[in-house]
Amino acid sequence: MANGLDDVVAAETVLSDVDGLGGRLTIRGHSLPDLAGRWKYAEVVHLLFDGFFDDLPDDKELANAIGRARSEVFERIEPLLPFLASLDIYSAMRAGIALLPDGDKLPDALRLVAAPAVLTPALLRLQRGESPIAPDSKADHAADMLRMLTGIVASPKLAKALDTYLVTVCDHGLNASTFATRVVASTQAGLTSVVLAGLGALKGPLHGGAPGPVIEMLDAIEAHGDAAGWLRDEIARGRRIMGFGHRIYRVRDPRADVLKVVVRQLGAKGETGHRLAFAESVEQAALEVLRIAKPSRSLQTNVEFFTALLLEAAGFPKEAFTNVFAAGRVAGWIAHAREQQTSGRLIRPQSRYIGPVPDLVA
Repeated sequence: MANGLDDVVAAETVLSDVDGLGGRLTIRGHSLPDLAGRWKYAEVVHLLFDGFFDDLPDDKELANAIGRARSEVFERIEPLLPFLASLDIYSAMRAGIALLPDGDKLPDALRLVAAPAVLTPALLRLQRGESPIAPDSKADHAADMLRMLTGIVASPKLAKALDTYLVTVCDHGLNASTFATRVVASTQAGLTSVVLAGLGALKGPLHGGAPGPVIEMLDAIEAHGDAAGWLRDEIARGRRIMGFGHRIYRVRDPRADVLKVVVRQLGAKGETGHRLAFAESVEQAALEVLRIAKPSRSLQTNVEFFTALLLEAAGFPKEAFTNVFAAGRVAGWIAHAREQQTSGRLIRPQSRYIGPVPDLVA
């Protein structure tokens, strides 16, 4: 039996292909560099949903429909936001999404695409004593998410950076959360149930919870003053170096390169520029320390490293990083769910019993 289902093919999909040896990510026939920074998130949602919803409009109208869905979600959830804000930010978002109808039609899907982008800013504002801001249904998705967070219209450069991030993480093969969504979808459960399954898997620190600790690592190294020394001490203690290594990629994570370019485009001056320069020096130190300490393993920079820098520059606190990850990945979850429901079977693997056997009576 494959430990952790390594190398087990559990689904056939048209949605994405992760080439771990070549360091390439393909999303419905397009390489990640061809999509990120060139296609808007709503256009990629259209790409992922194409063929799975009979009433899917063109990509421009879909963007408008996502905007209307943001407003609908806010109107549905607004009375409960003060209660939800008493929870931690991720649990609050998940609880808010659980209140949405559990259907399997396009309007259900669009509400779920909209929900993390609406709930996360509203909850963050309430938790810091500010009033939530209603969506602007005519704004671009990422730009509106930033406006709802800060109360001001984001610069085009920052809005594009967040939009590129959402595109970059929209789908990534049969990762833990996507597999969880396909299992639930195979039972013919509704899309809200599907997304809640994905959110449950994404919460774990081995999956979606990694970018926050990257910020903690950078802060600790800056306070320590010796990146290589700090990193060697962590490895000696048996601790993981956050932002490096990946279950599938044996070379550099292509998403890391895309996001590194995006962070650089935010500016070489000011706090963001200082943070990037420092992070790049830590990255080089980490790659060298890991090469020497673990010569049998290829531990390259992964998506979490530059995710942390981008989301920090966008104004999100580290405890909300997984929420923003979910805001991008939800489209992939829904597409996989519809693919599973239309062409797959109930997922029911076998297990091998290795426990004690009762005595047999002759």
